[in-house]
Amino acid sequence: MTDERPKATSTIQVDNDRLRVAEWRFAPGAETGWHRHEYDYAVVPMTTGKLLLEEPDGERIAELTAGVSYARAEGVEHNVINANDYEFVFVEVEIK
Repeated sequence: MTDERPKATSTIQVDNDRLRVAEWRFAPGAETGWHRHEYDYAVVPMTTGKLLLEEPDGERIAELTAGVSYARAEGVEHNVINANDYEFVFVEVEIK
């Protein structure tokens, strides 16, 4: 038997022919579930804290700082988990 994590929630703020912008909210321990990005994207953390990233090659902790963005290329497969005991929020901007 596996433990079921709560699911992170996303709210689409912009979705047009060039961009998709979503706000992601993670309760403590919540996850996105495994997914693969079809577009290049940037993440803008709104919270400072740690996210556990499950990737095909293993797990790692990403320490993020509110307002300090990062970008990744399309095709990234992973699961993102809030490793904090408080809500974590980021905005994801996908470039179509």
